[in-house]
Amino acid sequence: MPRLPIPTALLALVCAAAAIPAAGCGGSGTDGGGASSPNATPPPPPADVAQAAHPTRADFPATRGRTLRQLANSLYGGGPEVALATTDYTPGRNRVAFGLIEHDGTLVYGNTAIYVARNERGRAVGPFLAPADSLEVRPAFRSETAAGDDVKGVYHAEINLPGPGRWLLLVVVRSGEELLGAAATVTARRDSPVPAVGDKAPRIHTPTVASVGGDVSKIDTRVPPDRLHDDLADVIGRRPVALLFATPALCRSRVCGPVVDEAVQLETAYGDGVAFIHNEVYVDNDPSKGLRPQLRAFGLTSEPWLFVIGRDGRVVARLEGAFGIDEFRGALERALGS
Repeated sequence: MPRLPIPTALLALVCAAAAIPAAGCGGSGTDGGGASSPNATPPPPPADVAQAAHPTRADFPATRGRTLRQLANSLYGGGPEVALATTDYTPGRNRVAFGLIEHDGTLVYGNTAIYVARNERGRAVGPFLAPADSLEVRPAFRSETAAGDDVKGVYHAEINLPGPGRWLLLVVVRSGEELLGAAATVTARRDSPVPAVGDKAPRIHTPTVASVGGDVSKIDTRVPPDRLHDDLADVIGRRPVALLFATPALCRSRVCGPVVDEAVQLETAYGDGVAFIHNEVYVDNDPSKGLRPQLRAFGLTSEPWLFVIGRDGRVVARLEGAFGIDEFRGALERALGS
């Protein structure tokens, strides 16, 4: 019978612990120049991530009315551990992002999907396909502290949680001719304070270089700092906005710096068509002082979070935790088309 480990802690990929405790991770890097930069196009994904980018339903068993336990029993065996990178779930459709980690700490990439049930004896629903997405940027945009990170990609899926409460996920990954299974649990709240897709985004002020007297280090832990510091109140409703809450130097995962690097690279590609804003997480960049008011205005208790806002001021996409550059770019395209 496959081993179905239930993680007791969010592992290396996770940035989204409930209280956003501090530790060392994240990144620094260059600002990449203008929109005409020849490096504006993201690089091809690493080969192993690319091979896991296009799963199909044919890769995975049909449920045929089986329980989650019965489905797990049909697999070859227990697989890697699931490291969830998302925490905010409500009844209905939800994005779930995660990594797959072997016992030696290496990351696993393969065609992957998720099945959902209320518990092991509940009827399984799925497969929900979970393509892998690359976090790689070109060298000109790579942070100094993110340069050594080995998180090359992240999985993401859209799953359905029919109601509030605890749900069991069976993550199935294809390894050669074998299908391996591992489990994770998520809890759906009845509602969430975080703005949903379709909601009006809070019209708030975000810090600018001018607002801190020119000392960008007060509002940016990236080294060197990025230039993504427009005031949200000045641009919302005028053009699409990509608002990224992240603290490259103080996040406790290995993805916070890379997702800011993604924003820096994409800003050079989209130019003035989209306003990119990077908002740090802690007051005075000091975790002991608590969260900045902008995070509280968005109802956030985790990071990183990306909100892509259309010209009408409504949220067209929200991505919590880890997200790859293709998913980021897809969210921007939805905003430009809104």
